[in-house]
Amino acid sequence: MKREKVNYMIKSVSHALDILESFTKTEDELGVTELSKRLDLHKNNVFRLLATLEHRGYIEQNSSSENYRLGPKTLQIGSIFIEQRECRRQARPILERLMAESGETAVVAVLRANKVIYMDSVETDKTVRAVSRIGEMLPAHCTAVGKAQLSTLSQADFDRLYPDNDLPGLTEKSIPKREALFAELKSVVEKGYAFEDEECALEVRGIAVPVKDFSKNVIAAVGIVAPVSRLTDDKLNKGKILSLLKESGKTLSDALGFSASSVRT
Repeated sequence: MKREKVNYMIKSVSHALDILESFTKTEDELGVTELSKRLDLHKNNVFRLLATLEHRGYIEQNSSSENYRLGPKTLQIGSIFIEQRECRRQARPILERLMAESGETAVVAVLRANKVIYMDSVETDKTVRAVSRIGEMLPAHCTAVGKAQLSTLSQADFDRLYPDNDLPGLTEKSIPKREALFAELKSVVEKGYAFEDEECALEVRGIAVPVKDFSKNVIAAVGIVAPVSRLTDDKLNKGKILSLLKESGKTLSDALGFSASSVRT
């Protein structure tokens, strides 16, 4: 018989979550004693849980009152949740239109460390097509949607994500070295779009542009993936795919609150 998931619960984790959920708009600071009473836990246990949460950034202590309040990590997690939900919702009709006008599979993905997660895609109805990547987490440097976002990183963030010179690859065409990746990312900035040439999967090419939100930060990338036979150099240089893609990236950025006119130059 299959056990209920509640039977797998870890009490200490559950108690830690109880602490986080104890804070409200009207009670944004709480002490160890108050939390101990509310949760029916020994003060020592509450203190140890708070110390762990504080170390990870989910809780912080007010040096004046010595009470505790939610830390910046909770805002970060909440922002990611909102960002992903809103980005995917706004992206769907844009992907549908991009697929219809380009005739190729359209995707949207977000960057998480040095990986990309494909949030949504609208597949072409052509018999030969790139396989959907929804939910997949892939090395960012092997994909157009990943490189489009990596290109906006600071030097410090790039060094942190890629401390080693050798890079893991998915095919023999994947970028093998850190220096080569850095050089390509500079090219992405200059061109305004990123390109993958059988680096993620053989016989598949991709092209992508970054997406910005109201904070003026790049939070995602919109792209097209297609067989090499259709996403040819000639089609990229002379066709309408690139212009369609750039327009889709701009439309999604606008929908997420980005305003180019307010960006300082």
